[in-house]
Amino acid sequence: MEQNQILFAKSGIVILFLIAVMVAEHFLPAVKIRKNLNRLAKNFSLAGLNFLISPLIVLPISQFASTHALGIRPLWWNFIFDLLILDAWIYGWHRLNHIVPFLWRFHEVHHLDETLDSSTALRFHFGEVVLSALVRALVIWLLSVPFFTVALFEAMLVIAALFQHSNVRLPMPLEARLSKIIVTPSLHWVHHHAKREDTDSNYSTILSIWDRIFKSRSNNRRTLAMKMGVEGG
Repeated sequence: MEQNQILFAKSGIVILFLIAVMVAEHFLPAVKIRKNLNRLAKNFSLAGLNFLISPLIVLPISQFASTHALGIRPLWWNFIFDLLILDAWIYGWHRLNHIVPFLWRFHEVHHLDETLDSSTALRFHFGEVVLSALVRALVIWLLSVPFFTVALFEAMLVIAALFQHSNVRLPMPLEARLSKIIVTPSLHWVHHHAKREDTDSNYSTILSIWDRIFKSRSNNRRTLAMKMGVEGG
């Protein structure tokens, strides 16, 4: 499959999933949210800007790294392992964004949203998006990750972000089972709690295992009354 076809398919899947989540949020909300057009306009404006810079900056960086990779891959290295490595990398990068003040200045834009829904998943400063692409390019280059795998991972990443930020009411037994494998809304809700102790926890994006391995899982459980945003904000 050519790169343009890969990107077209990726975009189509993400858009369809976004529509599905927004419909679910309307009919099965976890919390009743008062519509705030200014908030939605800000979130989708940031999303639009990032959508524009993606083919101009982000994708060329990934393509260059993949095309000029070192070519050093162990025989046992496979597609699944690539995805695991990239997911572990995004965990580490996310955590670093909370630790390094310079990176937090960009990432804080995401956390300043005081309401949590699927639009929050699109609310990222373009500076963070570009920096993330540059750091990820190093991983792609060093490990010779194929561009198809990178594109698939990006699609999985956006879908996971839309799901975990969504204001969708899930049956508690189902969410409890899912949370043992992937990051669910209840887990990520705690990460957006306007209490720094919780904000600096639950960093995983796709697989929830990384927080357990690296001891960054919050012991607190989601309550629908939790204030979202940044502590002191």
